[in-house]
Amino acid sequence: MKNGKSYLSKELAFPLAHYPHLREVNGFLFLSGISARKKDGTIEGKDIKTQTRAVLENLKNILSLAGADLTHLVDLTVFLTDMENYSGYNEVYNHYFNAENGPARTTVSVKELPGKDLLIEIKGTAVS
Repeated sequence: MKNGKSYLSKELAFPLAHYPHLREVNGFLFLSGISARKKDGTIEGKDIKTQTRAVLENLKNILSLAGADLTHLVDLTVFLTDMENYSGYNEVYNHYFNAENGPARTTVSVKELPGKDLLIEIKGTAVS
């Protein structure tokens, strides 16, 4: 396929439209925006720390489908619904990454995410 191989995790909530959790093309792994949604569609936690941990664990799950893990990430874009949550999100994030092994990262504030109680969504690029 011209645009690579797509992956959908059976362990996570199904995407809200027709797109994969991850697409692999020429050694690059492109992760769709991943949230704290669980397989049954409910949200993991109501606070930023719980949701950040859930998102990062969901990213790990998805990367594993392509034989990769968080150390394969090279770039992340993080969407927060409230910059007041920035320090709490960073606290959890820093347990997963450090400046030497962590990906490049951009964090932006958005008005809302596609889920009433979602506080964070992360999309990324990794290399296999």
